[in-house]
Amino acid sequence: MQYIRYMAGGMIILFLMIAIIGCGGDEIPVERLKTQLKDVPTYSIIIDDMKEDGNIFTHYFHKYKIVQLDKSWVTGWEEVSESYYQQNANFLGMTLASKKDGNTSNQVGPPGYEYVGDKNYGQWKTDSSGGSFWEFYGKYRMFTDVLGFLSGPIYRHDYDGYNSYRNRRMPYYGRNNQYGTHGSYTKKHNPSFFDRRMKRERSKSSSFGKKVSSRFGSKSSSRIGRTRTGFRSRSMGRGK
Repeated sequence: MQYIRYMAGGMIILFLMIAIIGCGGDEIPVERLKTQLKDVPTYSIIIDDMKEDGNIFTHYFHKYKIVQLDKSWVTGWEEVSESYYQQNANFLGMTLASKKDGNTSNQVGPPGYEYVGDKNYGQWKTDSSGGSFWEFYGKYRMFTDVLGFLSGPIYRHDYDGYNSYRNRRMPYYGRNNQYGTHGSYTKKHNPSFFDRRMKRERSKSSSFGKKVSSRFGSKSSSRIGRTRTGFRSRSMGRGK
């Protein structure tokens, strides 16, 4: 009876621990950042990095890059819930929230697209092939460099695609899906995320392989032991 009470008490403690751990990342850091930036007229909040950590209990983390017109910074690791992590799993390197001249938006898209088409920030120009592309004014050079525009200009058809997705409230990954977690641009500019994810997957695979090997090894040893014991018993029986 005491053993049953002991086991029941242990199970209750375990469930409480799971519940406490599960509630650890319920806060949404982006909402907290938006509150902290409520007096800032223009900014972008970008998922700069993400990771999963832990073996028994998995914890989920984001890092955010905050870009303002005159400065930028990256947060430390912010724990988020599993559901929020999975909800944004495809948005690495993309803008999650922004505010332009006092107007907020939660449109998900490539960094900086929220400022394209606004004559306060730049203008449309024509290249030698007749293509229309967006050029930011020189005073926003630092701003655009931090956002990642060193990869090349934004052409009007790219912006039109972004607008089309925005009107449907859908994330825009670029004309060639080059942005976001699975995009070629992201893989080039955030290799640490992919290295870390690959190491974690290898670790999981190795751990699983060891468990399988150990399990089958113990069963095999057990069968061999039983076979040898049975053989000795039969031999002794024949001797009698």
